[in-house]
Amino acid sequence: MAHPKEFENVTAQTKANVYFEGKVVSHTLVFANGEKKTLGLIYPGSYHFGTDKAERMEIVAGDCEVTMDGQTGRQSYGAGTAFEVPSKSGFEIVVAAGICEYICSFLD
Repeated sequence: MAHPKEFENVTAQTKANVYFEGKVVSHTLVFANGEKKTLGLIYPGSYHFGTDKAERMEIVAGDCEVTMDGQTGRQSYGAGTAFEVPSKSGFEIVVAAGICEYICSFLD
């Protein structure tokens, strides 16, 4: 699966979304139709995120392992792969080395 190389005709919010003392950072893009996505970086570590809305996480570069809330097995994802997280749920994401780059799309 190929991820977009660029987005056109968007508004980029300049204030960063900073989590876990700067180990996870993203910026929000707002499209003309009101759709929002975030572009972000995850530095090595283990992080848990809760979701209000359903999300699709596309991995642009790097590698990570993900465990969905309520599950025990980890799934590996690398560049060109994606996973979806249900609304009102959550996931743990682990980056062992390097930087994992992602695009997060909000689905509902």
